[in-house]
Amino acid sequence: MFIDDVTIELTAGHGGKGAVAFNRNLLQFGPAGADGGKGGDVYFEGVSDLTVLTSFRQRHTVKAEDGEIGKPQFNDGADAPDLVLRLPVGTVIHNLDTGTSIEMTQIGERILAARGGKGGYGNYKYRSSTNQSPKEFHPGFPGEVFNFRFELKLIADVGLIGLPNAGKSSLLNQLTSAKAKVANYAFTTLEPNLGAYYDLIIADIPGLIEGASEGKGLGVQFLRHIERTKVLFHLVSAESSDVVADYEVVRNELTRHNPELAAKREYVFVSKADNADPAEVETKLAELRAKGLQPFALSIIDEESIKRVQSILNAIADDKRVS
Repeated sequence: MFIDDVTIELTAGHGGKGAVAFNRNLLQFGPAGADGGKGGDVYFEGVSDLTVLTSFRQRHTVKAEDGEIGKPQFNDGADAPDLVLRLPVGTVIHNLDTGTSIEMTQIGERILAARGGKGGYGNYKYRSSTNQSPKEFHPGFPGEVFNFRFELKLIADVGLIGLPNAGKSSLLNQLTSAKAKVANYAFTTLEPNLGAYYDLIIADIPGLIEGASEGKGLGVQFLRHIERTKVLFHLVSAESSDVVADYEVVRNELTRHNPELAAKREYVFVSKADNADPAEVETKLAELRAKGLQPFALSIIDEESIKRVQSILNAIADDKRVS
């Protein structure tokens, strides 16, 4: 299961308590209880693996280790190790308690999430001229506790969009080494699939339906992945009885979710062209052209149409290298 939205409670380590002890050395007296160790900090680290949020599916609380308690004879407790949680690049980290948000943008980037508590003082720190044998100690300071929401938004160069069963997964498999599930029924793709075409990352976004921006079908959980996609390949099936209506359904849902999506560069393809009569395909292309679009016929078994798609991808790759 692809997990892209997680809420957890995160607790940094508590400081270890200070020790109450007295000097054991012959002819030496007085307090010798040492301080407790510092609790572990919690960091987020960016990684390329999009599936790592799955580890939080059944894990709603995460806690770093506490600092070690203080020891006798002035031996401070050891500091606890830091806890590093891996998050996919493209994750927006929402601190639900402070109302702040930050995005993980680079592989290897580390963000401090919660500070561990300082260790408590041992009784040695409480000695004074009027208190030669103190038994006081500090229990250690608590680590910070925050509730976080991790919201993954894919960062891809090209996003494949369209109604369910429009041929997006088949095109992804044809262009890349991806092995996305393909079948002749709606909602074959239940989670985004990624493939690499040389320097480009292509994302197959699960099929959208009318009302997706309001949570219908696969809902808004996948609409947000299109926000980070730079170019859209919009597939409309040649098997459709109304290609213009199909095109407008998806466009309307994109606009309702985020008006900025409408401004993205878009290429329109009449997919599965081999499943329709050539004259019928040409009619459907003409209908889309009448709406001011410049559609292409597409069939994954037609070498010329695949070469046309590859030439578009090559141009996008050239633009990426220049920028």
